[in-house]
Amino acid sequence: MRLVLLVAQKDLLIERRSRVLLWQVAPFGLMTLVLCGLAVGPNASTQAKLAPGLFYIVLTLVALLVINRASQLESSRGTATSVQILSIDPGAVFLGKALAMFVQLSIVGTALLAGTTVLLHVPLHAAIVTLPVLLLATATLSLAGVLYGRIAASSTNAGTLLPALALPAFAPVLIAGERAFSSLIASGPLARWVWLLGVALAAYACVGLLLYGALEES
Repeated sequence: MRLVLLVAQKDLLIERRSRVLLWQVAPFGLMTLVLCGLAVGPNASTQAKLAPGLFYIVLTLVALLVINRASQLESSRGTATSVQILSIDPGAVFLGKALAMFVQLSIVGTALLAGTTVLLHVPLHAAIVTLPVLLLATATLSLAGVLYGRIAASSTNAGTLLPALALPAFAPVLIAGERAFSSLIASGPLARWVWLLGVALAAYACVGLLLYGALEES
């Protein structure tokens, strides 16, 4: 656990110094949310009905930016060699990077969720209640993102390969997150969608712990 926290601290420290999340990723997400609202039209009820799907699409685009950024840092010269020389447990590296990504996505996701209440007329109560579901979704995206980011980093076309690999893997998260958000707005059933997110979270955690070391060596 100490190694996990050290790896996460390293990534978050790099982000705090570069401020890419604050000055580039977050504004991109908010601007995309504004454009989605304009594309839907001025009808408030239509915007609120489509808001959950639009929110998770924007969150996915933001996640791809964060994943690509983390992959670039990890594949920089000397990073992989240093990890091998220090004999750091690959599982700790995987969980540490996922934790750092989770923190970043949670910050941006919360800002986007607040934006949906203003721009897409989502009821404030529904936005607050769906926050735990959002955190579960961002945790799943983070685990999958670190795994697929490492796979894409081995290619010379990582920037274009990453979306092709990651988007199909993100589909269960998008579907479950959107349906859970919609259920909270409409006071519908929620448990099965939370269960699906939990299964996806456990699956990506297990696969990442098993395969990340092999991916680092490739």
